[in-house]
Amino acid sequence: MRDFSADHRWLSINTATVRVQWKLDCIIRECAQRGIRAISPWRDQVAEIGLETAAAIVHDTGMELSGYCRGGMFPGATAADRKQALEDNRRAVDEARTLNAACLVLVVGALPGALQGRVAHKDIGRARNEVHDGIAATLDYARSVPMPLAIEPLHPMYAADRACVNTLEQALDLCDALDPQRSGALGVAVDVYHVWWDPKLQAQIERAGNERLLAFHVCDWLVPTRDLLNDRGMMGDGVIDIARIRGWVEQAGYAGYSEVEIFSAENWWKRAGGEVLETCIERHRRVV
Repeated sequence: MRDFSADHRWLSINTATVRVQWKLDCIIRECAQRGIRAISPWRDQVAEIGLETAAAIVHDTGMELSGYCRGGMFPGATAADRKQALEDNRRAVDEARTLNAACLVLVVGALPGALQGRVAHKDIGRARNEVHDGIAATLDYARSVPMPLAIEPLHPMYAADRACVNTLEQALDLCDALDPQRSGALGVAVDVYHVWWDPKLQAQIERAGNERLLAFHVCDWLVPTRDLLNDRGMMGDGVIDIARIRGWVEQAGYAGYSEVEIFSAENWWKRAGGEVLETCIERHRRVV
């Protein structure tokens, strides 16, 4: 297991962590000034400043991208909806390639309309079939670019509205079905917030192996959690044994960035951006 205590060489910042404080161009520069070598930006943040501008700043600062957020949301109420999702995912693949991201993270989607409070149907099995077909179609294009796709299983509390793939085992079953040769074109993003509770987690990380482990995200699970989406904790403030999980992914061959991804409407988004980044650096060295 790598020793992170002396420096933050392997720290990446998911730009959602300071999205309220700064626009993307400022986030990149603030990270670079602190010796943070990698980020994972969100598509809306890239669109806000323009893809070409974002790519230029990434190039000029020497910043790496541990991932790009996000593709997915494949299920749709109609064939037209599903076609539109595939077209949007192709654009996401192209954006990720322009930015030279390590992978495009997929939040796969769930029951159509649930995010808007108007569920089109309640057939989660249908949604999972549409996820399979959507990833398959996107993978065909992503291979040609090339851009690896990382399926991110989300905590079961998001099964209705954001992702009907809720365990690492489910995600790896999709990988085995769509990329049985383990080519590196399809893998998983392991976010401790979503999978820490899973009794099969260690075994499934071993199953994934180096070829499937494309991204590793860290934050913490607070007790109590006041908001299911926007109350993530800073590493060390909650109940997740982050270092143990990192040990498992590294034992399986992962040697990439630990990406801090924190949504925190009542705490970290209310603090100065510099304080947040400095705390990420300190906790990465001490807790991750």
